[in-house]
Amino acid sequence: MKTTVVYFIFGASLCASLVLGAGNDAGPSKNVLLLCIDDLRPELNSFGATHIHSPNIDQLVAQGRAFHRHYVNAPSCGPTRYAMLTGRYPVTGNGNEHLLLRAKKMAKNPASVPPSMPEWFRKNGYTTVSVGKVSHYPGGRCGKGWADDTIPEMPNAWDRHLMPVGEWETPVAAMHGYAHGKKRMKGKGNYLFESVAGPDTIYPDGLIAEEGLGQLETLAANDKPFFLAIGLIKPHLPFGAPRNYLELYDGVEFPPIPHATKPKGLTTWSGSGEFMGYNRWGKDPRNNKEFATEVRRHYAACVSYADKHVGDILAKLKETGADQNTIIVLWGDHGWHLGEHSVWGKHTLFEESLRSPLIVVDPGMQQAGQKSEAVVETVDVFPTLCDLVGLEIPEFAQGVSLLPMLKNPDRSGHAAIAYHRDRSTIRTDQHRLIVHQNGHVELYDHTTPEKETVNSASQDPGLVADLKIQLAEALQQ
Repeated sequence: MKTTVVYFIFGASLCASLVLGAGNDAGPSKNVLLLCIDDLRPELNSFGATHIHSPNIDQLVAQGRAFHRHYVNAPSCGPTRYAMLTGRYPVTGNGNEHLLLRAKKMAKNPASVPPSMPEWFRKNGYTTVSVGKVSHYPGGRCGKGWADDTIPEMPNAWDRHLMPVGEWETPVAAMHGYAHGKKRMKGKGNYLFESVAGPDTIYPDGLIAEEGLGQLETLAANDKPFFLAIGLIKPHLPFGAPRNYLELYDGVEFPPIPHATKPKGLTTWSGSGEFMGYNRWGKDPRNNKEFATEVRRHYAACVSYADKHVGDILAKLKETGADQNTIIVLWGDHGWHLGEHSVWGKHTLFEESLRSPLIVVDPGMQQAGQKSEAVVETVDVFPTLCDLVGLEIPEFAQGVSLLPMLKNPDRSGHAAIAYHRDRSTIRTDQHRLIVHQNGHVELYDHTTPEKETVNSASQDPGLVADLKIQLAEALQQ
């Protein structure tokens, strides 16, 4: 049987049978290639950031549909990956433990937990493989060092869940690793960023990409359809990439940071604890413009490093011949503040934490290269992929298929929901409403130049009431 690979770059859903040829009596015929990139904000050349060197992701955008207003369902690694992998809002649990709590619940009563997306594909005839950071723990294992194979983070999801660790020895060390196997330790040696000369493999993502290439070659040689997810760690902290990627930004002028002051009043502002916990050589980008630019250059270098791996993976896909029948999804697991609202990190419910790249590519799609401005969300990935390959969309999935936007980039979207600790938000085409557990609300009008710097809740109580109802109904599904 000739297989088809699905490329998902946090993308939308292509269509069912007519446009993509999905759905037939012979069973599933498309493969899925899902590329997950940690802490990737939509600051890419093809998304309008012309100072960023991202040629491979840009080429992917040219071949598919980029969703410029894609929003994640939580501004943190664990819950947003829960949303992507289960198709459900992460409104229970604390911190990053959503998938772990789900696994514990499955151990007690498997029938009470709906299948995850990879499990759904596996049950429908796919070989499922993950490499790197796809769920919260790189490699998909819990326990000491995130390396205990008897404690899978996502039971029944993967035929193989792999995390090459090399000199770093454990997944937890590789997750926060510096060059040449150096681990993040307690004390002042944990530098915020570094740049060391050498090949791609001096940092952990080089090993992840190499393993991903090998798995792709093996899977493409099989007749059985596959679901391959490859998760890259950078640009997650610490910002470390081989020196040649930093050199791409020598002499490059970075644009000014928009609305860079700390907001007044009660908001979801974050003190950037993770970022500030690193050794910054006594410097603070909140009051040092030169250092702020230096931090942004190192983040950009990590983006270009990740982009290189995306290019290698796509080249291997073409080499195998599977590019002609593959759907690709590239997804950033959440956004990241680089000084906006005086935040350096995530963990807010502002636009910068919740907006991330989503790109979907299918060789047979129409109007490839045209962007979508539709508001969409991460829980839409699961039903979209089902739609694209001709699988039944499960009733428990809370998202919707993005097939209409894949067929027509001018189609409108739907409200996006996000949740963090005791606060939740809804993003519509024009507004963002944030509701705090104590009853405080924030309303921002994105049709104004001020965007998320002026809380207009007191001026439009009717709109606040309507959006609160929509938000509550969505979270109660």
